[in-house]
Amino acid sequence: MNDVYRLYGSELSPYSVKVRSYLRYKSVPHRWVVRGAATQAEYQRHAKLPLIPLLVPPTGPALQDSTPLIEEMERRHPEPALQPSDVPRAFLSALIEEYADEWGNKAMFHYRWSYEPDRLSASWRIAQSILGVDASRADLEGAAASVEARMVPRLALVGSNSTNRALIELSFRRQLEITEAHLTLRPYLFGGRPCLADLGWAAQLYELSSDPTPQALMQHFPAVLAYVARMIEPKAMGEFETWETLAPTLTMLLREEIGGHYLPWAHANAVAAAKDARSFEVEMGGATFSQTPQKYHVKSLAEIRRKAVAALEAAPGLAAVLQDARCYDLLVPAAGG
Repeated sequence: MNDVYRLYGSELSPYSVKVRSYLRYKSVPHRWVVRGAATQAEYQRHAKLPLIPLLVPPTGPALQDSTPLIEEMERRHPEPALQPSDVPRAFLSALIEEYADEWGNKAMFHYRWSYEPDRLSASWRIAQSILGVDASRADLEGAAASVEARMVPRLALVGSNSTNRALIELSFRRQLEITEAHLTLRPYLFGGRPCLADLGWAAQLYELSSDPTPQALMQHFPAVLAYVARMIEPKAMGEFETWETLAPTLTMLLREEIGGHYLPWAHANAVAAAKDARSFEVEMGGATFSQTPQKYHVKSLAEIRRKAVAALEAAPGLAAVLQDARCYDLLVPAAGG
């Protein structure tokens, strides 16, 4: 019987990279298993859903879905602490992680499958991971073509289209600018040690830094690239900072991106899904974002709203921070109208 965790994933999956960084930070004994032809049968024995990452413990059922997976692992491996000890900072970390998973992923998927150099690079790397680097060129070319044909139509699922292209790319540029300014002063988002927010955000940036088009843009943001490299094997380098020292730059991310883009989009998506609408539009940043409703994101929004209500009950002072960041009304819609 294996005495270590087995993490089935892919270098091209941000959620796999996210969980891998978590396990490395916690020094949880594990083995990284690339999901491919050689490991597919073993993967299928444990997976309840056709998703990665899949974490198989030494005993007990396998875990899937990166955020609840990490939350469960935190109960098993509470040290070193992944989150700041106070409720407001812990919630803000969870909110940024949610933003990274649900909105940050749009830029990653958009660049990877919209631009030809990125499509070719990603589809070839995925083909190699599935078949192995020793496969014949003909087999790799066939597999890469199949991957590209399967993934490009999925751009619609993240809202990547000619109407939304400029908004997604402008949002990504703003993310880089804010993150660069913030990380020039500290190694991680909340200070001297990584937290949940870092796991989510760095994983998306890791993928973006591996694709030609966003990689070229990211060369102008050295602190961001250093952060991506640091988060491959994150280590504590100090303590979490107070909100007072974090606020000047981190509030910009909350206000401009989470309050200005992610939450308006998530709320509009939830409303449209409830009406079983075929599509929806939402105004943000002086532009209109249109997309087909995605029901999975409704569940995700409901969970971060649940966490927001619990955090506000435990720490009423958090309300002022969320209001200043233009997040409060969309996280607590009953209060915000």
